[in-house]
Amino acid sequence: MIGRVTRDQYIAAARVLMSEGERLQQLPSLAALRTWIAASDELLRNAWGSMDRYHLSWLMVGRPGDAVRGRAMTAEEEAAYVREVAEAKTAALRMSLKAVEEDGMPFLGETTTGGEPPSGA
Repeated sequence: MIGRVTRDQYIAAARVLMSEGERLQQLPSLAALRTWIAASDELLRNAWGSMDRYHLSWLMVGRPGDAVRGRAMTAEEEAAYVREVAEAKTAALRMSLKAVEEDGMPFLGETTTGGEPPSGA
């Protein structure tokens, strides 16, 4: 068990979340984005720990530089925002999945010896 997910559970869940992120880029929905972000945050936190444990660039996901301030977003602005955030977080999930699946990077509570992937990887 790694954090609160096994390696196989993480891989399966990350793939589902990546598919959902790609779907959000095609059919943007702010409500669906919020639900997806919460689910992906929980998965990443269970595997890697709190946000300070994974890449600092993630702190900027969901905070585009040209964000609308002081008024409601138009439908086009909202769709563009959802696409941008979904694309960035899907990329973060993709990198995390690569670290687990291809690189054998250990999760919370896992240890490796001699650079070998953890057992079960």
